[in-house]
Amino acid sequence: MSIILSTPKVDELSSAAEALKRWQLDEGALQLHSGDLGWHSQNGVEATAAAIRMWSRDGEVVAIGLLDGRGLVRLAVAPHRREDAALARRLTADLDDPAGVLAGDGDGGATVEARGAELLTQLLLERGWERDEPWTTFHRTLSDPVEERGLRVETIEPDRAEVWVAVHWSAFRGSVRTDADRRRTVGRWLTMAGGPFYGDARSLAIFDENDDAVAVAAVWSAGPGRPGLLEPIGVHHGHRGRGYGTAVTLAAAATLRDLGSSSAGVCVQSSNLGAMATYASAGFTPSAEVTDLRRGPR
Repeated sequence: MSIILSTPKVDELSSAAEALKRWQLDEGALQLHSGDLGWHSQNGVEATAAAIRMWSRDGEVVAIGLLDGRGLVRLAVAPHRREDAALARRLTADLDDPAGVLAGDGDGGATVEARGAELLTQLLLERGWERDEPWTTFHRTLSDPVEERGLRVETIEPDRAEVWVAVHWSAFRGSVRTDADRRRTVGRWLTMAGGPFYGDARSLAIFDENDDAVAVAAVWSAGPGRPGLLEPIGVHHGHRGRGYGTAVTLAAAATLRDLGSSSAGVCVQSSNLGAMATYASAGFTPSAEVTDLRRGPR
C-alpha cells in the first residue's frame, strides 16, 4: 500500500509518543525522542499536534517529524525502516518540496535533522542539500549506580516552577526578566507539566551551599529498558565554571536510572566545547559526529 502523510489530532499524540519510545536505541545517533515532543508541548497540545507529521504504511507509523520552527524538521525513522528505499524516496520528496512539509525559513531555505537515517541523507544530498553544522551525541549506560556530587537535588513540582524557570532563563538568555517574561515562561512550564507527555519526565534543580538554585535539567524517560533523554540542561549565568553543569548532568542520569532507563542520551553542537567537556566529565561517551542537512534559498 501507499505511504500516507498525516498530521495527528490531539487524541492521537499518544500514538506518536509511543512510536518514538519504541524506536530509541542505546547506541548510535540520537534521533527525535518522545521527550522532544514533551519539551515542545510548552506551546500547548494543539500546537504540538499541529507541528507533527507522521508517515504511515498499512496502519504502521514508519516515520515522524516535528516542525521545530518554520524551516526545521526534526525526524525519526523506525529503525527497521531506515533502509526502506520506498520510504526514503517518499520522505525525500516530501521534505524537498518547498510547498510540502517544510515551508522554509522565509527565503525557501530549510533544515532537516535526520540522525541515523543514512539512506534518506544520501538522497537529500543527491538533490543538492548540503551538510550543516556537526552535532555530537553523548550516551551513558545506566546499568550501574550514578555517583553524584553531594549537592541538594530537588524534583520541581508546579508550585516551585518559578525556581526552575528562573535558572533556565539565566542559562539560555542571560538577560534580566521582566514580570511579563516571568509570567509567560512559568505559564509555559505549567502547560508542559500539565500535558500528556510529562508523566515520563522530571524537572530537576540543584542548589549550592547557600541553598541557591544554580543549575537545572529536564529528563524524559522512554520507558523501562529504553534510553532516556536529557533536554534541556542549563547552569545559571552567575554560577558557571564551578562544576554545576557536571553535577546536574549526574543528577539527571541518576533520575533516569531510577525511572528504569537503560541509558541517558544528550546531543550537543560540536562547537560547544564547554558542554562537550561537561558531558564527558559526567561519564558520557561521545558517538561519531552527525550533521543536519540544509537546503539553500529557492
